[in-house]
Amino acid sequence: RYLYIRDQTVLSMRIKRIALYSLLAFVLSSTGCSGAESVPVLSCYDVTWMTEAVKTSVTEIKGQIKIKKIPEKEELVCVKDYIPDIMVELRYATQNNFTGEVIYDFNDAYLRYGTIEKLLQVQQEIRENGYVLKIWDAYRPVYAQFDLWEICPNSIYVANPNKGYSSHSKGNTVDLTIVNKDGTEIPMPTGFDDFSAKADRDYSDCLKEEAQNARFLEEIMVKYGFEPYYGEWWHFEDTDAYPVEMDYIPES
Repeated sequence: RYLYIRDQTVLSMRIKRIALYSLLAFVLSSTGCSGAESVPVLSCYDVTWMTEAVKTSVTEIKGQIKIKKIPEKEELVCVKDYIPDIMVELRYATQNNFTGEVIYDFNDAYLRYGTIEKLLQVQQEIRENGYVLKIWDAYRPVYAQFDLWEICPNSIYVANPNKGYSSHSKGNTVDLTIVNKDGTEIPMPTGFDDFSAKADRDYSDCLKEEAQNARFLEEIMVKYGFEPYYGEWWHFEDTDAYPVEMDYIPES
């Protein structure tokens, strides 16, 4: 809603400014250009040029400002469209994941808009502490779950799509961490998709700083409506439920 109101206000102000310039050009032309020398930006003889310039400027402004329609909470949308400073390193869009293969054919993180609204509140609070969020995984298409299962048919690590789907395919689940504003990661118990015992939320087997950072992330995520998965410190599911999205394919 903020984006919509802000963009409309900016558009209105710029159009009003252009209208004032047009009026000034008209006044100068209708008074025989008296005092025109003191207004070098405008040509008082060329009102037609000014009119065309106004039309062009309005067209350019409308093209530059994208007024976003507020999505429905269940709509799947690109996270960075609504949280521009969030960092995204979609691991399954690269070979830098436990499979060693590219699974996704898109690079942006997608989530339900209702989930993004909550994530924005998380981002705002951790930003006050000098950090930002970094997403490793978000919405996972159903086809990708089958690909993961084919590569690693082990239900300890990958949800069996023949018996059910990963909560990532609901579009309300996100794998993330905290990083400094320059992108450098802060100490956490493990890296992403670590299948060792250190990856769970016990924290007794990791360094004090790592445990503190993981708890800090967990507390803020829970505060704004996410449920943590015990086995993976980076995995959080929106407490608002959504069905598995069977057909949505993100833009590449």
